[in-house]
Amino acid sequence: MARVTVEDCLQQVDNQYDLVILAKERTLQLGVGDPALVPIDNDKRTVLALREIAEKKVAIKDLEESTIDRMRDHPDDAVEQEDFDSPEGDSFEDIYQGEVSKSGQAILPSKRSRKIPEPKAGAENLDIDIDDDEGDDEIAPVTVEAQVEEKKE
Repeated sequence: MARVTVEDCLQQVDNQYDLVILAKERTLQLGVGDPALVPIDNDKRTVLALREIAEKKVAIKDLEESTIDRMRDHPDDAVEQEDFDSPEGDSFEDIYQGEVSKSGQAILPSKRSRKIPEPKAGAENLDIDIDDDEGDDEIAPVTVEAQVEEKKE
């Protein structure tokens, strides 16, 4: 078949919507490694799927069942998750030395609010270094009050 058309495929499938779903399913099968049933001829997987449907190389009933099976939940295949929230024997409580919220959850350092240090008592007497131009390079501590008085003079 040189070129596949929708009319060729609709002879095998009832309507165009079913054709799209079945061609998608066959394209997925080809994508995971199923061998192509028609010559590849440098075609993409979607074209191969349509050509296979048009040439009756695949069973439509098998594609329908495969599509339905893919959409179903398979609880037996589900992996059971471990219970990570064990109430006792948690070593984190022994290791963590930080803050704990009211609900008992640890406040991690990235979420801890910034704490601004409070000024120490007597902070108004800050030591400020000045150079007295005498050449002895000795630094004399001066209080803020002394500088204010010096500016008044």
